[in-house]
Amino acid sequence: MTNNYPLTLQQLLYQSVEQYGMRNALAFVDGEKITYNEFYSRIYDLQKLLIEKDIQPGDRVALLAHNSPSWGIAYFAIAAMGAAVVPLMPDFSEHELETILTHAECKAVFVSVRLSEKLAKTDSNLFEHTIILDDLQFSGATPPSFAAANGYNCQPEDILSIIYTSGTTGKSKGVMLSHKNLMSQLGMARNVQPVQKDDVFLSILPLSHTYENSLGFLLPLFCGASVNYLDKLPTPSVLLPALQTVRPTYLLTVPMIIEKIFYGTVLPQLRKTALTRILYAIPFMRKLMHKKAASILYEKFGGRLVFFGVGGAKLNARTEQFLKEGRKIPYAIGYGLTETAPLISAAVAHSDHFQSAGFPLEEVQMRINNPRNGEGEIWVKGENVMTGYYKDPEATAEVMTDGWFHTGDLGKFDRTGRIHIIGRLKNMIVGPNGENIYPEEIENLINSYSGVLESLVVERKGRLVAMVHVNLEEWEKQYAAMKAEWVQIKQELKQFIEEKKEEMRQELILYVNERVRSFSRLYMVELIAVEFEKTSTKKIKRYLYK
Repeated sequence: MTNNYPLTLQQLLYQSVEQYGMRNALAFVDGEKITYNEFYSRIYDLQKLLIEKDIQPGDRVALLAHNSPSWGIAYFAIAAMGAAVVPLMPDFSEHELETILTHAECKAVFVSVRLSEKLAKTDSNLFEHTIILDDLQFSGATPPSFAAANGYNCQPEDILSIIYTSGTTGKSKGVMLSHKNLMSQLGMARNVQPVQKDDVFLSILPLSHTYENSLGFLLPLFCGASVNYLDKLPTPSVLLPALQTVRPTYLLTVPMIIEKIFYGTVLPQLRKTALTRILYAIPFMRKLMHKKAASILYEKFGGRLVFFGVGGAKLNARTEQFLKEGRKIPYAIGYGLTETAPLISAAVAHSDHFQSAGFPLEEVQMRINNPRNGEGEIWVKGENVMTGYYKDPEATAEVMTDGWFHTGDLGKFDRTGRIHIIGRLKNMIVGPNGENIYPEEIENLINSYSGVLESLVVERKGRLVAMVHVNLEEWEKQYAAMKAEWVQIKQELKQFIEEKKEEMRQELILYVNERVRSFSRLYMVELIAVEFEKTSTKKIKRYLYK
């Protein structure tokens, strides 16, 4: 491939500071803005602190904090001196933190004040130093020239980070990503969707996950763009004003975020009255309604978006239909894994083929291993494929064959060469006559049904059962509206909801079974009122419900 990217994080830092020194790099929304020159100065100050604490190349240093400019400064300070960053998800439990810190043998931990109490509940003997991010003091002095700075010389093969996945299967492994793995992503991503130095990112996904880390942090810094962070969790009351303030050109999301917006805000408005429900059922009118709603949403996003990335899981078909027909939100779907740093396939804005994850990146080889009717496990090879699992050669050997990484995902190529993700190999259910049943396909169908928020299909005694999280709030509103209109109602709210539940159970079974093959038909639907427990990237922890 054409080498159009830095070989190490150290080189990325030096190149970006030289080219974009006076431009803004990182900032809090409505807070201090840090230029690339100031970014480098603070990194240098922090490296001096790490030297005082005897951090050496090859040591592991953990980073436990919510998104902030300080998170990025610590990340660069650690990795640019040859140590390995161990990013920890803020929502990891004390037990998970202790397990990871034990396994990674971290010498020091950077932690924010907000999460210091959680860290304090772990065994203090697991690491030598605790550094509070909020207490860091920076000199503001101009650091020495790059050549003289601390004398470190990172190599492309050196481990830059060890990311412990918060998986849907319950077992977390430490994915070792080298400087070359992560830096190669920058060239690949920029070839698909160029980022300009005037672009503005709003970061809403956790930096400790490789999706946001690579594409929402390293990529904009490589290209001279600026990244803005929220100082609170991205609830609607925090996010909407921030979007108006920052007016981002780039926004990276996971499907759950845009699906909640569509099902929680957009769709109820489009189906608010009996007339609009009738009109919405007519394809031509639905498209017009989608266009108008998408234009309103585009303005709520700040009115400047050129790229709205969706990744981390499969996007619900009905939500994508809204984005596609609305034609205003410049959405693009990509596919990747932590083990591939993460991007494998992608598309430019507005060019996605419905329900596909785009084309394989030019620099990544992708194949379907042992396909059956064109479907099979996706294998990939490229410079972005991980070095291996930390201290776990057996697990590494299980997923690597002659440089090919077994993704564990099932997929197929369409006629145009785009990849379609069917589901996880471990989730696949074998039917009574040996048929392959993909629960994700059935869940995608269920999730398109009105009133459904999310679902999970499991096998029980050879039969398929769907656990469905329904929007009880909407039913309560319906009941309240009926009361307000003086409709004669005999049953109380509880009875009303129970009847709605039974009605929905029967309708869902009929709705799904009319649309799937005979061996994929549902036997039973269970309606639940609470959300499924999820990973940090909003994937359901399936192992908890089997």
